[in-house]
Amino acid sequence: MAENQNIEWKESWRDEYLKWICGFANAQGGKIYIGTRDDGTIIGVKNSKKLLEDIPNKIQNKLGIVADVNLLNDDGVDYIEIVVNPWSFPVNYDGEYHYRSGSTKQLLRGNALTNFLMEKTGLKWDAATISNIGIDDLDKESFDIFRREALRSGRMSKEDLDIPNAELLEKLDLVVDGNLKRAGALCFYREPEKVIGGCYVKIGKFEGSELLYQDEVHGSLLIMADRVIDLIYLKYLKAAITYHKETRVETYPFARDAVREAVFNALIHCNWADNVPVQIRIEDDAMFVSNCSMLPFGWTAETLLGSHASKPYNPDIARVFYRVGYIESWGRGIQKIKDACKNLGSEDPEYIVHGEDIMVKFSALQSAKVPYSKVPKGQDDPLDDPMERPLEEKILQVISKTSNCTYDELAESLEISRSTVKRTMKLLVEQGKIERKGGKRYGYWEVHEE
Repeated sequence: MAENQNIEWKESWRDEYLKWICGFANAQGGKIYIGTRDDGTIIGVKNSKKLLEDIPNKIQNKLGIVADVNLLNDDGVDYIEIVVNPWSFPVNYDGEYHYRSGSTKQLLRGNALTNFLMEKTGLKWDAATISNIGIDDLDKESFDIFRREALRSGRMSKEDLDIPNAELLEKLDLVVDGNLKRAGALCFYREPEKVIGGCYVKIGKFEGSELLYQDEVHGSLLIMADRVIDLIYLKYLKAAITYHKETRVETYPFARDAVREAVFNALIHCNWADNVPVQIRIEDDAMFVSNCSMLPFGWTAETLLGSHASKPYNPDIARVFYRVGYIESWGRGIQKIKDACKNLGSEDPEYIVHGEDIMVKFSALQSAKVPYSKVPKGQDDPLDDPMERPLEEKILQVISKTSNCTYDELAESLEISRSTVKRTMKLLVEQGKIERKGGKRYGYWEVHEE
């Protein structure tokens, strides 16, 4: 039998193998056999009785744990079996934390060590409290987004939401002894970069290695989630237009539901402590969504792509996103992404794990690709205005046919947020392109022909 994640073969005992025992204890446990070759062939040990006394004592004195050390015999040849159970607390060897991954032993450092210690102790970065920002400093728009989406998702009732902000935060477990958790500030504070630098989303349109234009989306995590997807699909992508009878059909090269899920996952799982924003790189043939983070210990890319339990890097942030209906709580996000790509007819997404960075790559549906100019149509400065002209035209088309439509009806029809509709409608009014006639209840929109 070859060595694997839970088995290690050693010809003779050396004290440095205490590091391997440390690695097993910090991972899923395992067994070390002393007196065997790398292929598992038993060659035996000469000093088996002494090892039976020395090894348990060294394990306890150096590592502070207990392991079963057994004397085994095969055709008159003695060899030693060391059985190491997984431990619920971090185990160190002279201040070093080792971890068994696959058939290798790793020395944990930096963010990997921080993540491991938090995982073992049950402490999470987003659960730590802060003292420089209070509940009264939080943002009204972020609470409005939360209440609107939580009610729409059905995951909170109107009675649950019609309470003061302070009570709502308590109900969401975002306050400890009157102090906000980091998660509360990042989700509801308009300037989260005052809590941790780099807490924003960066989007860029590329042609090869050349950056054509870019945007940065700032605000609370809820504001970012509310705006990023609209910005991508209204400014950075064009839809291929076809007609089914009299119905106009728009097909984008990337599945919107898949991209939305990937972006929300990036916001939730990002290791914001690295001070690096979520980055979205858009090319003609591919889109990349990346964030600083690490897989849960013991996971691989294959674990991520298969059926797995939900293990969010930032559980308190994930709980807020779950309440507003942005994510599921059963670890189904990646399957939803794959299903959305399949429904569009595009390739499965590719997950690329680089140590402390996780990236998802979407391949464009070739039949939906549309040549794109270097500067978005209708924009003099591509960096400043994220809402481009096509959205205005879509809204004008809808209200020309249904003059009494509401913000909510427009948002549902165009599959964008209500705040985006309201913001664009205000711009159209200021430009003199539309005018509101009559009252709020029985009024209608009048389109002014140019």
